[in-house]
Amino acid sequence: MPYRVLIVEDQEMPRQLFEIYVNSDERFSHVASISNAEMALDFCRHGSVDLILMDVMTELGSSGLDAAEVIKRSFPEVKIIIVTSMPESSWLARAKSIGVDSFWYKEAQKEPILEVMLRTMNGESIYPEETPLVVIGNTDNRAFSERELEVLRELISGDSNSEIGERLGIAPSTVKYHIQNMLDKTGMHTRTELAAIARSLGIAIK
Repeated sequence: MPYRVLIVEDQEMPRQLFEIYVNSDERFSHVASISNAEMALDFCRHGSVDLILMDVMTELGSSGLDAAEVIKRSFPEVKIIIVTSMPESSWLARAKSIGVDSFWYKEAQKEPILEVMLRTMNGESIYPEETPLVVIGNTDNRAFSERELEVLRELISGDSNSEIGERLGIAPSTVKYHIQNMLDKTGMHTRTELAAIARSLGIAIK
């Protein structure tokens, strides 16, 4: 009996590509495609899915990681592969911590998605070693330290150094220091420019 696959993807082109991949292999059966991660739980409740391909950012702001956490807690037998094009580094760690079975980058991973799906169903956990390399200004996302990335995620909210520092448990002057370091690395001139471009590239998403 083929593995029943649910696709959770709100963008039409990648959704159609996933459907083509699933339908091309007799070992898998396409159950449905949905655009909102919260709806995936209903399919699990009805016992009609073995594997979920889940994007992180879905329709109406629904988080695929939030949905995956609920599903793995309630239906641990359902396999989940997180699929994303965004290089936000914190997502890898969170996916592992909540028990997501595998993680696949849409444009940057060497293994074909069908191979990852089959290996996942056979009990393997397939994760990339690092996030995709993305150029930002004069540098790239891997040149930022973990603390700088933490500050950058908070910076996209538009809050002050004091507000960011309070959330992260560091002094406002330390926040300012990290922001200046990132400006120096990227060659950008303002914190607003840095935040906007980092968000648009998917380097920092909160």
